[in-house]
Amino acid sequence: MDNRLEKLFFQVTGHSVNSANQLTPAGSNRVYYRLSDSENNTLIGVEGTSVQENEAFFEISRHFFKQGLAVPQLIAVSDDKLVYLIQDLGDTSLFDYLSADRNSGEYSAQSVAMLEKVMMVLPDLQFKGAEGLDFSKCYPSESFDLRMVKWDLNYFKYCFFKAVGIEFNESLLEDDFDNLTDILLDSSDSFCTTFMYRDFQSRNVMIKEGEPYFIDYQGGRRGPVEYDVASFLWQARAAYPSSLREHLVNVYLNALQKYRKTDRDTFLRRLDHFVLFRTLQVLGAYGFRGYFEHKAHFIQSIPAAMVNLRGLLEKPMPEYPYLEELLHKLVNLPQFAPAEQQNGNLTVKICSFSYRKGIPQDNSGNGGGFVFDCRFMHNPGLYDEYKKLYGIDKPVIDFLEEQGEIQLFLDNVYSIIRPAVAKYVKRGFTSLMVSFGCTGGRHRSVYSAQHLAEYLKSVFADEICVELTHRELGITTVL
Repeated sequence: MDNRLEKLFFQVTGHSVNSANQLTPAGSNRVYYRLSDSENNTLIGVEGTSVQENEAFFEISRHFFKQGLAVPQLIAVSDDKLVYLIQDLGDTSLFDYLSADRNSGEYSAQSVAMLEKVMMVLPDLQFKGAEGLDFSKCYPSESFDLRMVKWDLNYFKYCFFKAVGIEFNESLLEDDFDNLTDILLDSSDSFCTTFMYRDFQSRNVMIKEGEPYFIDYQGGRRGPVEYDVASFLWQARAAYPSSLREHLVNVYLNALQKYRKTDRDTFLRRLDHFVLFRTLQVLGAYGFRGYFEHKAHFIQSIPAAMVNLRGLLEKPMPEYPYLEELLHKLVNLPQFAPAEQQNGNLTVKICSFSYRKGIPQDNSGNGGGFVFDCRFMHNPGLYDEYKKLYGIDKPVIDFLEEQGEIQLFLDNVYSIIRPAVAKYVKRGFTSLMVSFGCTGGRHRSVYSAQHLAEYLKSVFADEICVELTHRELGITTVL
């Protein structure tokens, strides 16, 4: 812990830090500590990494607190603005508060009442929070604008679509992105006058003495009210039932009327576009933080986001025909199949690949499993008659089997993987990945992956689901 936090704590309280417990990290690079003195008085110490982001938090916090909004009080800031102290709001986030109901799928009257409180306060944050706020201090942008929308859509395109192997026509996709951007950035006055929280979700609402308090708004800026409603009610891992969402939208609209008279049907039509945008945005974030930074939490959030996306696709999207087509392909990828469509509790993902293009990423968050190198074996790709064929074609199969070494190799693979699968099944694990690589990802690795998939399915039958991907061939099948 930075010793400047200890100095700030002493300056504010007159007591030394008796204990400093680091809190569970969230999605940002900020580090949080609960600091307490010998009498168990506590404050939260924060180590930030960006002065500009911290300054945005300071500005918004002071303004919101002055406006009487339920946010943590900013207690002290270091001279260099990189560490600071805020009020301790406890350990219970709204996400945690709702955990039992979320797991059961049935929300109690107490939980619904708390959610209603949050939705009734949201217009206050958006309108009272905007009154007199210096939006020029917002970071990294003072408003929801063209640049921000384009950033987020490209984030989705390159960090998620491409990461999962969806092929697309860039020009057609950009046409639909332009249409979506125009709808999001229409000339409504909500774009010009209200505060947009941006990351308004249950993990950023703390429950203290039965009341909601709001945190992590430093990414806020001027923007449309629909964005925060979409962000909160369609938070992927919150998994609110559609009936509860509809009820909470009505609660919000009723609370909104004291600030702006709003037609319900018009609001709902516009909200649909923000829900789509927010879903693409979070998938882009999950793709980057999961597939590229290898953070398991984000990969594990993808299935919940896919549930939201399937729900959106139940309605036609006439404004975005090509995007709609691609999204249908996305939700139908085997790795995103709903759990009830899988044949067993354990899914074994088997992949062939080219080392030239890198080892496949494991989207389950389990770290990639087994990887076997097939490059030591005689390569059919060295011969013209096999160059345009693959490891699933008979001439290549005959070539590899006549050499003899691939069967010995696979026998050893089977002796490793079979007991591993048996243990995974017994222990209730849900995912195991096995990858085979060779030079081009077309012959030896394809043969090996295909044969392991067929072998495991023959041994374990309905105990497991086998998902086979020949990455460089663009072929995925579920056995």
